[in-house]
Amino acid sequence: MDDDSRKAQWERRTEVPLAVASMVYLAAYAVRILAHGLPGDWQDLCLAVLFAAWALFAVDYAVRWRLSGQRLRFVRTHWLDTLVLLLPLLRPLRVVKVYEAVQRRHGKPRLALHARVIVYAGLSTTLLGFAGALSVYQAEHTAPGATIKTFGDSVWWICATFATVGYGDVTPVTPLGRLIAVGMMAIGLALLGAVTGTFASWLLQVFAREDDERPPGI
Repeated sequence: MDDDSRKAQWERRTEVPLAVASMVYLAAYAVRILAHGLPGDWQDLCLAVLFAAWALFAVDYAVRWRLSGQRLRFVRTHWLDTLVLLLPLLRPLRVVKVYEAVQRRHGKPRLALHARVIVYAGLSTTLLGFAGALSVYQAEHTAPGATIKTFGDSVWWICATFATVGYGDVTPVTPLGRLIAVGMMAIGLALLGAVTGTFASWLLQVFAREDDERPPGI
């Protein structure tokens, strides 16, 4: 069996367990950030879960890098995987990919291309928005002069950011919070562009099909 086949087999076998680990990571992070009155033992347990899940992500990356046989080229061509390894809160996006793979593997009917793009963009926005709200809340709520003092404030700010409308009274004041904000703005623009472009393309196809079906002279 060549390296490409072994790599593909590894990815098929690990996609669901890693997706579960991604959601567990996000859940443990959320509990650690939002449950302020959590006893110290539970805080430590959440931290252990975070490190264990990240270790699984690192092992997966190392195995795929080894099986690819590409060495440094693997890092260049899989830059998104490298970024996700460094920023594990992006891992829940893997759930979207896994859903598509499971549907295809079981031969179940899939949504049309335009519908898939819109649905997956919506799921990605929800997962990234939740992770981003947690990160901004952690960085901001105890900072001097902070305007994001509650998780609700953070969710409101994320919604305004993703909608690209902004909200001047609620904004990050710490360097880390602003760095996260830059990433959220870029993601919001990309997802909004994907949904808008897909919807516009679908409308053009519908109108073109109607024109083709219209009898001549009408």
